Amino acid sequence: MDGLPHNPKKWWTSLPRSLAPFSPAPCPLSLGGAAVAGSVRIVNQGNEALVERLGSYNRKLSPGLNFTAPFIDRVAYQETIREKVLDIPPQTCITRDNVSITADAVVYWRIVDMERAYYKVQNLQSAMVNLVLTQIRSELGKLELDETFTARSEINEVLLRDLDIATDPWGVKVTRVELRDIIPSKAVQESMELQMAAERRKRASILTSEGDRESAVNSAKGKAEAQILDAEAQQKSMLLRAEAEQKAIVLRAQATRQEQVLKAQATAEALQIIGKTLQSDPNAREALQFLMTQNYMDMGKTIGTSDSSKVMFVDPRSIAASVESIRAMISDDRSNGKA
Repeated sequence: MDGLPHNPKKWWTSLPRSLAPFSPAPCPLSLGGAAVAGSVRIVNQGNEALVERLGSYNRKLSPGLNFTAPFIDRVAYQETIREKVLDIPPQTCITRDNVSITADAVVYWRIVDMERAYYKVQNLQSAMVNLVLTQIRSELGKLELDETFTARSEINEVLLRDLDIATDPWGVKVTRVELRDIIPSKAVQESMELQMAAERRKRASILTSEGDRESAVNSAKGKAEAQILDAEAQQKSMLLRAEAEQKAIVLRAQATRQEQVLKAQATAEALQIIGKTLQSDPNAREALQFLMTQNYMDMGKTIGTSDSSKVMFVDPRSIAASVESIRAMISDDRSNGKA
């Protein structure tokens, strides 16, 4: 034992491997603990995992605590099933009118079938990026430059429909597609600015001419309406004057008629009174002759004051006839004087 190491428990470690009397064996208890620990699989909420057994797909692990068979099961793929955002880098596209533009987008998507997402395509995210780029170039190539700015919502709807159909075999659901920026080249931008400036000047000229035309039309309409209103006012004024004159004539005629009626009534009443008086009093005849003579003298004074000279012969025996002739001459004289 003089040539052996001082530690008798490990003296055999210094010997060659072929001469070693024995090697330590692993403990069965430690091997069982390691196997149990390796079979425990914890999947977080919102995630799913795929398990392969001896190289082929076996089952899918749901969120929570799961167990797998040691040494023969393997977690091949684990991914979230929550909605994710895919940022599409800018790319150059050619529109239908041969204008170069740069467009980028953002895609919202999620995995609905983990098995197809892993086994149907090798690199899911890269495949989706290339698919979206191809679809964007295809859709923008169908439109002219001006339409790409106004039909953005329609382009988003078409991209969403086409991408959802194309990614369905991969177990992917595309929920939303949005074009973020559509940027023409610098030369096109300068041309668009010049075009917009010309359009603004054109619109300004059109608006100015339309304003002048409307102003002239409004002025002409105002003058025409003023003339119409003036003519209507004059017509109404003439009608009112004519109606007033007509009413005045009617009133004068009614007054004259009423005056004549009253005179006739007064004369009739006076004659009735005279007739009754003559019948009742014989001496009343002399009084009547005195009154007629007095009226005769008054008419003579009136005739004498007239401009024209007249000679009147009166028969005392026919005083009544003389009075009537005097009245006729007075009325003629008055009519001539008015003329």
